Amino acid sequence: MGADFAVHRYLGVSVILGTVPISQRLGPFKIGPMQPEAFGELFPLFDVANPETVDWLLSVATEHEYPAERAVLMEDAWGNAVYFIQSGWVKVRRHAGDNFVTLAVLGQGDFFGEMAILDESPRSTDVVALSPVKLLSVSAQRFIQTLFKDSQLHHRMLQLMVQRLRMINFRFQLRNQPPAVKLANTLASLSEAYGKAGEEGTEIFNIPTKDLADVTDISEDETTKIMEKITEKGWLKVDTDRNVIVLTNTKQLAQLAGRL
Repeated sequence: MGADFAVHRYLGVSVILGTVPISQRLGPFKIGPMQPEAFGELFPLFDVANPETVDWLLSVATEHEYPAERAVLMEDAWGNAVYFIQSGWVKVRRHAGDNFVTLAVLGQGDFFGEMAILDESPRSTDVVALSPVKLLSVSAQRFIQTLFKDSQLHHRMLQLMVQRLRMINFRFQLRNQPPAVKLANTLASLSEAYGKAGEEGTEIFNIPTKDLADVTDISEDETTKIMEKITEKGWLKVDTDRNVIVLTNTKQLAQLAGRL
């Protein structure tokens, strides 16, 4: 197998590079200097960690860059490392026969792979970049060492895991709600977790319709129709040039979602 068609393995992640331009290839490399305060602001998991802990973590972390639609983590690589999203968006998807179902969409400041470190059972899920993305990876052994080094970080990790379980329970409670309410909740959750303030409202990535439908647990047709109605009401707009959804009236979306 030649240099232009190689299987790259780093921290247990297997990705076929293929014959793509060098500038678009996956390239793990050591990260440059980053202050612990800035790291804590970017990743809420570490906002209570000791600066010494963050310094050590940064010294052993590796950065990866992926283009959109590239596999970030293959199904046979779970449990080898924890991944932190420095920029961009990814989706976690499950194999369903010959197709895929998107389970979650994650953005800047989030992380994945932590549960697989403790649970060694096989997984039929992988992670794919929705946009160009930068990740930081920390090997499983070193991440566990980090948790043992800092009791505050350990406690914070447990808090975030409980929040995720609560979110799963909340989504389960929504299963019998009308599609519009479910989609409004998805948009509100994405806005709260990853939204950035823009000139016209809160901005999130323009998530493909199928992925948005999957995570909302409604059909693509329902998603398209609801998005059109919400756009007509002026509650959001899609900026295709910048590939973002602008939530121009988050209060109305929250009311539709039953959050107010």
